[in-house]
This record gives sequence, C-alpha cells and structure tokens, in this order.
Amino acid sequence: MDTATTATTSASPATEEVESQELFREINPDDPNPETTEIESACMQCFETGTTKLLLTKIPFYKEVVIMSFKCPHCFFENNEVQSAMEIQKQGVHITLTVRGVEDLNRKIVRSDYTSTHIPGIDLEIPAKTQKGEITTVEGIFDRTIRGLSQDQAKRHIENPDIAKSIDEYIERLKVFKDTFPYKIILEDISGNAFVENPIAPADDPYCKSKHFDRTNEQNELLGMYEAPKEDQHLLQPIAEGSWPIEELHGEVFQFNTICNSCKAPCETNMKLTNIPHFKEVVIMATVCDNCGCKTNEVKSGGGIEEQGIRIELKIDNNEDLSRDVLKSETCQLEIPEIECQVGASALGGRFTTVEGIFAAMKTQLEGNGILFHDSADPETKNRLDVFIEKFDDIVSLRLPATLILDDPAGNSYVQSLVDEGTDPKMTVTRYDRTFDQNEDLGLNDIKTENY
Repeated sequence: MDTATTATTSASPATEEVESQELFREINPDDPNPETTEIESACMQCFETGTTKLLLTKIPFYKEVVIMSFKCPHCFFENNEVQSAMEIQKQGVHITLTVRGVEDLNRKIVRSDYTSTHIPGIDLEIPAKTQKGEITTVEGIFDRTIRGLSQDQAKRHIENPDIAKSIDEYIERLKVFKDTFPYKIILEDISGNAFVENPIAPADDPYCKSKHFDRTNEQNELLGMYEAPKEDQHLLQPIAEGSWPIEELHGEVFQFNTICNSCKAPCETNMKLTNIPHFKEVVIMATVCDNCGCKTNEVKSGGGIEEQGIRIELKIDNNEDLSRDVLKSETCQLEIPEIECQVGASALGGRFTTVEGIFAAMKTQLEGNGILFHDSADPETKNRLDVFIEKFDDIVSLRLPATLILDDPAGNSYVQSLVDEGTDPKMTVTRYDRTFDQNEDLGLNDIKTENY
C-alpha cells in the first residue's frame, strides 16, 4: 500500500508537465524528459514479468507513432516495435523501391502491422500481420528475416535435417542477394501508413514510386471498418430528388462535426457550394480549431471527372501572377521546374487559394510534415533542404522567375486568366487523353484496355 501511494505521488508533477505540452512530441536526443511510460508485462519467452516502455512521439516530416520496447530481466529477451498513432488513410499504398547500391541499404522504412513485403528477385514474401510494425532500413529487412529463419535451426538439424539444410541454403542466398544490385523491394500497406525515406528530398525520387489504391470491402473489414448491414441500410435514407435545389445550395453554409487534424480535439467544418467564374461548381470545406488554432481548407469538384486531363503552365514574374486564383484538385500534381520541385497529388490535397498560397502551402509542407526523417539526416541533407526552402521565398519576392505547372488527369484544376477574351500570354493550357493507368487510378475501371 505504501509503495503504491509513493508511486502515485511522485507521478503527479510529471502529469502536470505532460498536460502543458504536446501529447506527441518530436524525437529529440537532447530532451531531458522524454516522458516514457513503463508497464509491467509478461515475457513471451520465459513467462516471467518484464518491463515495457512506451514512448509517444512523432517522426518529423512523417506522423505520430508509439514506440514500444520490452526487456525481460530474467531471460534477457528483448523486443522493440512501433505502431502508428495516426488514423487509417483514405487509401492503401503500393511502394516499389529499386535498390541500386550500398547507400540504399540505409534507407529508412516504416512498416505498419498491415504492410506486406515482397522481394521478387529472391522469392521472399513477408505477408501482412506476420510481423509487428517497425522503423527499420532496407538492410534491416534482410537481417530480421535471416534472424527469424535462423531461430531453432539447431533443433531442426536434429529433428528435420533436410529442412534445416534447405533453410541454411536460403539464408546464404539472402546474404549474397542483399549485396547483389540492383533489385526491387515492394511494400503494400492497406492502411496507407507505409513509408520509404527519400534521401534526395525535396527532389523527386526516381527510384521509389508510390501508388495509392482503393481498398476492397474485405480489406476494410481487416482494418475494422465495416459497412452497415443490409438490414440496417434502410435507416440511411438518401435525400429525395428535388428536396435541395441547386439554387438553394448556392450561398448556403453547412456545418458538421469533425476532429482536428492537429490536436484531435472536436471542432466544426463549414461547407459551401460555390461557382468559380469561367470554370465550374466546387465544394469548399474549411475547418478552424478553437483549441489549437489550426486552419485547414479542402476543395472538391462538383462536376465529376472530365473527359480529358488538363495541364496548366503559368509563368510568374509579377505580383499579379501571385494573386491569381488557383483551384488544385486532390488528383492534381504540382511542379516547379526551375527549382526541380515536384509535389504529388496527395501531398497538399484539394484546395482553392492563390498562386502565392500554393507556394506557402508547399513551404509549410516541407517545413512541418510529410517526406523525410529530418533529425536523422546528415548536415549536408539538412542544409540542402534549408537552401531549397529559401527558394520559395525568392519566388514569392519575385527575385526568382518561376513556372508553376498543374497536371490533373481528372481535369478538375484551374488557374485564373487575367485576359477577358483570347489566350493569356503567360499561361498555356493543354488538354490530353488519359492513359489506362491514369483511368485506373481515378477508378474508371470500365475503360477497355484495347482503347489504349
């Protein structure tokens, strides 16, 4: 009883300190109080009592994670794993990495519980849910596989010598293959939380390609996301046709409850249907969190997918160009060739802003979240990122002329023209036919292959 009381009393000041700080703080080796939580737990090796340490942190430029470390003082068994503390993403992700040399063996990789790993060159398949989530490297994937195969080999040599010999041969093949370049590693994560470090960020990585996909019903159920049973679907009544005429929706602001992306506090999102002159109707959603002050906005097209994709190139050299309205849909990729910058469609989402606002969003994305492990980067990488970010200030201050390129296969992006009639001399608009892969990414699976 006295021991429990002492523990509770000594924990009180720490609790007060936690309340005044963020729940998920960035990894910092100089942090004097990383605020780990210790829990007594059973050892799966000897079934004695060991200690699990939990650390709630966030990987800079990636996301929040829970790092768990277990150690048994009796049999000295240790186990480390990482679990994502972020919500499940809207889509799954398929990542193909080409390993070209020794430097790629050090690429950091985040794998969730739902990440499957496939190395075609050596027929290695690690299914999802067979290993816990972890932060590792390319070399770490090989090393962990070799350690797993090597377990109980002494026992197998006695009981099943033929099987043990086959495993020994495969382990040797893995050791040789690891340094036989090039080869591919394929990660597929239905939760969308797998990640591969880009060592040349913020430039585009030509040897690592990511592709997002829609989950099947079975995959959603594996993640714990279930559709309403058919017998309950009658409770979800659709809005009767004509009950909300389009004329009444214009100018009307709708509100619905949501959760802040930053602090996870309850807040409200305002939604409005508006008409962009010379373009189309769009739905604009804006969220302001009263708890942390975070502001986000998102825009979705109200007109569906266009018959053709669109590519818009805008030359920027004065303040009028920076003030142009821009509608970037959630399927639109951005590019600034002068500074070798490419931004994928999912990085900034859909938004309605100005040219200057797009540059500010890119800069914020690089500074605050999304693409690389900043704390673990070497000084050269950090300096390269800092110099790159400064170029956005040069563009906005007009010290550096630039070209903003929007490439949207759905055809739902727009840049304001400053010419009432005719062609804007600073803007080039090109319509193009989508490829089969682009149609597939947009969910247009009814397109026949022979048309392409």
